Amino acid sequence: MANAHETDVISHAENEAHNTVGVSRAGPKADVRLNQEGTTMRSPRPLMTFVLTAALLILDSFGPCEAQTELVTRQRVQLNLSGAEVILKAAKAKAEELKVKVNVAIVDDGGHLIAFQRRDGARPASVATAMTKAVAAATTRQPTGPIRRGDAEHDVLLNLSLQNAAHAGGGKMTSLLGGVPIVFDGQVVGAVGVGGGTGEQDAEVAKAGIEALLNELK
Repeated sequence: MANAHETDVISHAENEAHNTVGVSRAGPKADVRLNQEGTTMRSPRPLMTFVLTAALLILDSFGPCEAQTELVTRQRVQLNLSGAEVILKAAKAKAEELKVKVNVAIVDDGGHLIAFQRRDGARPASVATAMTKAVAAATTRQPTGPIRRGDAEHDVLLNLSLQNAAHAGGGKMTSLLGGVPIVFDGQVVGAVGVGGGTGEQDAEVAKAGIEALLNELK
C-alpha cells in the first residue's frame, strides 16, 4: 500500500500529464503541445510574429509612401467637330441677322483648326484675319482686342509691337476684336475667330456661336 509521499508524487504526475495533452498552458510555454503521435510540437505563432515584425521594420525603413505623380492629364475636355458645327450654325444665323458677310474659324485649345466657314460674298482677306483671331484667343486664353496700359486708352505702338513680336516668334497676336475663347467646365477648349464685319459685329457673331454650344451642353 502506497504511503502518503508516494501518493503525492503520483497525483502530481497525473496533473502534469493532464495539463500537457491537448491543452495549452499559460505562460512562456503555452506554445508547446503534443500531436496525435504523442511527440512534442511547437505552435507556429512565434514564427509568424517574428516574420510580421521583420516585415514591418523593413517597410518602416523606406519612410512614408509618396503619392504617385500623374504622368498624363486625365479627364480632359476637348472640342470636337460636332461641337464646332453647332457653333458654325449659330454663327451663320447671327451673321444673317446682322446682315454681315463673315469668315468664321474654329480652333481647339492649341490653336489648331477644326472647322472653317466662309459666307458667300465674304472678303477673302478676312480669312487670315479670322484665323489669327481664333488662334490668338485660344493660345492667350482671352478675347482679342486692343491692349491697354492699366486704365489708360489702348496704346497703338504697344499693340503693333506685340503683334510684330508674336509674328517674329511664329505666334499669332492681334488687337482686333472678334476672337473669343470657348470656356467649358472651367477649361478653355478652343476659340472662335470671326472676320468680315466691324470688330463689334465679329465679336457678337463669335459669342452667339459659343452660346449655342454651351446651351447644348447644359
